[in-house]
Amino acid sequence: MPIRSMTGFAQVRGEIQSQDGGSAAVPAAPGPSNGRLAFALSLKSVNHRFLDLHFRLPSGTDSLEMQLRRLLKEQMGRGHVEVSLSLERTTSETFSLNRELVGGYIAAFRAAAAEFSLAAVPDLNAVLRIPGALDSAHDSADGEIEAAVMAKVGEALDRLNQMREEEGRGIARELRERMAHLVEAGKSVQQHRRAVLQNYSERLQSRLQELLGATVDKERVLQEAALLVDRSDIQEEIVRLENHVQHFLGLLEKGGEIGKKLDFLLQEMNREANTLLSKTSGLAGEALKITEAGLAMKAEIEKSREQVQNLE
Repeated sequence: MPIRSMTGFAQVRGEIQSQDGGSAAVPAAPGPSNGRLAFALSLKSVNHRFLDLHFRLPSGTDSLEMQLRRLLKEQMGRGHVEVSLSLERTTSETFSLNRELVGGYIAAFRAAAAEFSLAAVPDLNAVLRIPGALDSAHDSADGEIEAAVMAKVGEALDRLNQMREEEGRGIARELRERMAHLVEAGKSVQQHRRAVLQNYSERLQSRLQELLGATVDKERVLQEAALLVDRSDIQEEIVRLENHVQHFLGLLEKGGEIGKKLDFLLQEMNREANTLLSKTSGLAGEALKITEAGLAMKAEIEKSREQVQNLE
């Protein structure tokens, strides 16, 4: 599976041919009794720690939302995803009369008029304003809309993933360059490490002899100094950093949903760089070059983390 960014956008369009059935169909204006219902399905995704789905669908499409939600969870690992569906009738809108509702209202009206001996007839304008008395033609075609949208959602996902994979390839290239810079910085630290240790040992020995004079066993002082110098060695941090870089590059080659793993490795690299800088703080000479290399490492790690935040 290729590396994907979490940022992308895709839109597909489709339409269904709707037939207004039965004599209850009431055209809103003179014209044909059938029309086309066009729709546009849009998918927009940005980075997020988890899979966060948001839907903007017409009312009465709960079943469609459930199907889309289930499909997106199967196809996407994480990201903030907005799903939008808009409908547009390409011919004159038509309406269907809800015979059961309207008939029940008229029957109740006449029964009340007869019971109270009133001479009155139902007001058609008032009847048609009753919620549900008139349904637009596309409301009666919900099943057709659902089927048409689900037939197109695969195409929308393919387009979205194509954009996300293209951006993912660009991010992977930049991350490999960042790792190459980290490796170079590690080599620079190695070049100056022995000189720093020698300088540190000599300064420590001189300072201890100056402070303690002949009152303490010199062999014991040298042993303690050697132990302190060993604790100040940065070889362990360099080795761990190199291992993290190799693991990082291996995950890039493997591909797939690796964003969280890469982010964890970068946290560990940053930890090693911080330890390296703390062990060489306060030293002059060659140690300053190690400090410069350590700061360069932290800069590369931070830039890499910015990019990894966008990977699925």
